[in-house]
Amino acid sequence: MDARDERLDPVRSFTLTSFRLEEERWRRFVSEEENQVIFSSFFNTPDYKNLFLCRDPEDGGLSVGLDPPQNVQTKVICVSRAGREVITRENVRKILVIQEVEGEDAKSFIIAVSEEVTCPLLINLETSRRWAVGLAEEALRSTEQQRNEALVMEAQMEGGTFLTYPEALHEDQLHGNTFTEDTEEGKLSHTKLLHSCDSTITEWVKLVSNFLQQDSSQPVLDGLDPLPSDEFNFWRTRLKNLHLIQQQLRSSRAQQVVSVVQRADSVNWSSLRDLYSEVQEGLDEAQDLTVNLDPVQEKLEQLERMDYLQLGDNMTALMEEVRQVWIRSEFYRRPCWVVVLLQEICNLFIQMSRRFLHEEEVMAGLGSDPGPRLDDVTLVIWTLQTLKEEYRWCRTQLEQDGDTHNWDFPSNLVFFNLDHFLLHLQSIQSFQLHLNHFWVQVSDLERRLVSVLSRAFEDCCASSSGAKLVKMFGFLLDRPLIQDQLRPHLTRLEELVLEELDQTELLFYSQREEPNAFSRVTPSAAAGLCWTQQLRLRAENSLDHYRTLQQLDLDSGASQLILQRFQQIVDLLQDFTDRGRSSWSCLLDSDCEFILKQPLIQNNKQGMLGVNCSHKIQVLLKELRYVSRKSDVELRPHAARLFTCRDDITQSYLSLSHMVSCYEQVASDVLPVELPLIRDQLQDLNQDLSELQRYTWSSEGVQQLVEQKRERLLLVHSSVSRARANMAAVTRITQEWAELHLLQRSGDSLLEVSDTEQTYRRIRAEGEEVLRLTQVNRSLYGAEVSSESWIRYLDHIDDQVQYGLFQLVLRSLTFLSDNMNPQSCSVFLTVSLQLQETGIVFEPSVGVGLSDLLQSIYSAASLPLRVSERRHGNYQVSLPQSPDLSALEQEVMHRLLQVKEEAERLSAGLDRYAYLWQSDRSEVMQEFLIYSRQLGDEEVEVEEAPPTLKDFQREIESLHRLSREVTHLDDIIVLHSWLQVDLRTFKDSLLSIVQEWKHLYTEYLLDSVRDSLQQVTHHRGDDEESSSSSSFPLTETIFLLEAAGVELPEHLSAQLELIT
Repeated sequence: MDARDERLDPVRSFTLTSFRLEEERWRRFVSEEENQVIFSSFFNTPDYKNLFLCRDPEDGGLSVGLDPPQNVQTKVICVSRAGREVITRENVRKILVIQEVEGEDAKSFIIAVSEEVTCPLLINLETSRRWAVGLAEEALRSTEQQRNEALVMEAQMEGGTFLTYPEALHEDQLHGNTFTEDTEEGKLSHTKLLHSCDSTITEWVKLVSNFLQQDSSQPVLDGLDPLPSDEFNFWRTRLKNLHLIQQQLRSSRAQQVVSVVQRADSVNWSSLRDLYSEVQEGLDEAQDLTVNLDPVQEKLEQLERMDYLQLGDNMTALMEEVRQVWIRSEFYRRPCWVVVLLQEICNLFIQMSRRFLHEEEVMAGLGSDPGPRLDDVTLVIWTLQTLKEEYRWCRTQLEQDGDTHNWDFPSNLVFFNLDHFLLHLQSIQSFQLHLNHFWVQVSDLERRLVSVLSRAFEDCCASSSGAKLVKMFGFLLDRPLIQDQLRPHLTRLEELVLEELDQTELLFYSQREEPNAFSRVTPSAAAGLCWTQQLRLRAENSLDHYRTLQQLDLDSGASQLILQRFQQIVDLLQDFTDRGRSSWSCLLDSDCEFILKQPLIQNNKQGMLGVNCSHKIQVLLKELRYVSRKSDVELRPHAARLFTCRDDITQSYLSLSHMVSCYEQVASDVLPVELPLIRDQLQDLNQDLSELQRYTWSSEGVQQLVEQKRERLLLVHSSVSRARANMAAVTRITQEWAELHLLQRSGDSLLEVSDTEQTYRRIRAEGEEVLRLTQVNRSLYGAEVSSESWIRYLDHIDDQVQYGLFQLVLRSLTFLSDNMNPQSCSVFLTVSLQLQETGIVFEPSVGVGLSDLLQSIYSAASLPLRVSERRHGNYQVSLPQSPDLSALEQEVMHRLLQVKEEAERLSAGLDRYAYLWQSDRSEVMQEFLIYSRQLGDEEVEVEEAPPTLKDFQREIESLHRLSREVTHLDDIIVLHSWLQVDLRTFKDSLLSIVQEWKHLYTEYLLDSVRDSLQQVTHHRGDDEESSSSSSFPLTETIFLLEAAGVELPEHLSAQLELIT
């Protein structure tokens, strides 16, 4: 459908006028694909009765739909069809009804169109006779269903209950009651009408019963806190809905339902009478409660408008109204209902109290000015207590009157929430008392803290722990009560400071001759200086601890004494430091003179090359680094010279150490095939090192010479190291090949062929990597391709590669051999026996898979290219020469041949069922229908003998036995302990074929039953057997089919019930 469709003209004109739209905006709206689908569905599908257009509340655009729009407050255009035919451009203006309604009235419009236009039109006999047979009934039923849905939705939105009416009433009107009960059509129509009325009454009873079972106490049972207004609204809504239900039950259409079930004396007639009675009783109850609860509602509304101060004086009048409800209303005189009402009244007063108090402001006011807030809390408590007292008074009055029922229910059911609220208010009221008690507890807590801190200071054995306590609890020690009681302990901490200063002096005198405790982290000559530095730091720490105590302003008079004692220790340590520094300077100069005369490198006692005086140089360099951080150390001539060039000597020393280490790495761990390749380079390195042995640390140009020789040695070391790393990579690759698993068991212990292609790609890629590394090594060694030393090197690598591939194949063949041994293995390979067009086959084929697997195992050795240049052929060629591999391969092939023969015997044994899938079922069935059996090959001229029921029974029972035989075949058969044959697919296929054979016979019998029933239906009243031209008795045929497990189709069962 496009925008130019003439059927849209009425809708377009009405929409443009109603919504004041421009023509271009309408064209854009209709051009949208989604809107075109909706318009097309409405015009071309008779099932859609209404179309709705409205403005989108979000963007103001148009929207169209086949269902009433939800939550739309603006106007809606409702387009309805007055007939059921497809809308064309010829009938569009006659069949469409277009009206503008408010958004919430869209459902009302649907109802009005259905009641005032569509239904009368369809019921009109003159109109319906022009329609096809059954079309008017279907259109009326669809329209009635749409009207009922709209009425139900409208009633639910208004909180009411809508009772739908039977659709058959309209159909009865449609036929104009032309059918009488004496005719077949009349009986059928009357039965249909009665059934529809019974169903409608059942639905009415269910709807009304569900509504009457609603209870105003449900919110309380659900754990909510409802208010009295909820109770009043419940009964007012209930009364309104009961009036609506009664009005519907008294309507003319409802009376038609009553008339139908009453004339037919239906079992639902009594249910309908009970329904009328229950609705009347509910209506009486709701009217009584609404009238009697009005005074209570008015009184509560008055209380809500009063000031909170006036509530307490009006509690008596409120409770009197509640008591009068109990006295006047017979229906409300139930404990559960009055308890709910009282609970709701309590909830209302709790809500009013909270608004009066503003609980957050109450708690905030208690911290600043608690007086006014506590007065408000007291007022609320008094008001709520007054409510409880008036309740008790009413309860006593009811007991004294004696002519009404008492309130004998527990009071805690009524005041459960109120009592909790009162407890909360009383806790706020007692806050002030707790505050006074709080200060008493603070004083007691201070005394307890003094006790705890006294014990802590007593346990302090050093001024550091005491200072930590003062820092941690300084905010408490400032409190006068605590400081006064802890003063003796604080004075003792000052004494500890003096004792620690005395201990520092004593330690100096006792250890000044052996200051070697720091020699592992500093030069030995400087250990004394470090030791004195530590002693000074210790004295300063003690002084810092005392200054922490001074923050408390103790005024003990020990301050001057502690400062004097500290200064004495500092002067003593400084004198010792000056004398030690002078001695260290002389010793350092002597050591530097010795080192400057020593050669750079030499052979040690073990004959290995090393840096000369290595340890001595390290110690001197460490001392020089220490001197560089001390500006007060005097350096003498040799020490000054070494100090000046300490960076160059340090660099040369590190370079020499690195050179010696690299040389040892190159010269050691040489492979026999590698030594001829690096012999010339080793000789050059020995000459360079011999030259360095003639130089000392004081020689000119030492650093430049060392760097020159170092660069040459590092080049050789780098080449040899990379070549050896490449050789290690080759070795690792071949070792990994030897550990690869081409075959392994899966999680269910069956054979799992690894990702062969991925494994082969890996072997091929790693083989190329081996060749690449080999060529890199030739470049690193600088070897000639045709040299004998390089050829022997390649042969060495070739041997490693061949060994790795040999182990790979050997591992895989050993796996197969072990898992194919019937004495010691379990199932590791499975095949499925299947029935195909060619007959019984194994999938995969037995033997072919394993043969291919063996070939793929050997082919793995052909993937890497040959490394050796004088060995021809790939690695696979040399593998069969191994007796171990040949023996394993023969053993695997022998066991494979054995299991293949066993599998063929299994297949041959199942060929006894071949006739089932090889025979032509249609020909066999034709022979059976002529001769009552299947003819043999030698039978040529046989007398015709049509089959009897016993012949059919014989064939069906034979197929049953065959089916049971096939079912009992083994699902799984294991051959030679390692090959598992799965017969389940074969069994399923064979059972399906047997079922098809059985279906030939049972379908023929069903056709016979169908023919017999058709004949009996046309000759009702005649004898069943005589009226059937079938050769089989109908009853016995049905029994035979039931015995065969065949159920009659529903239409045949229905015909059978009509004739029995």
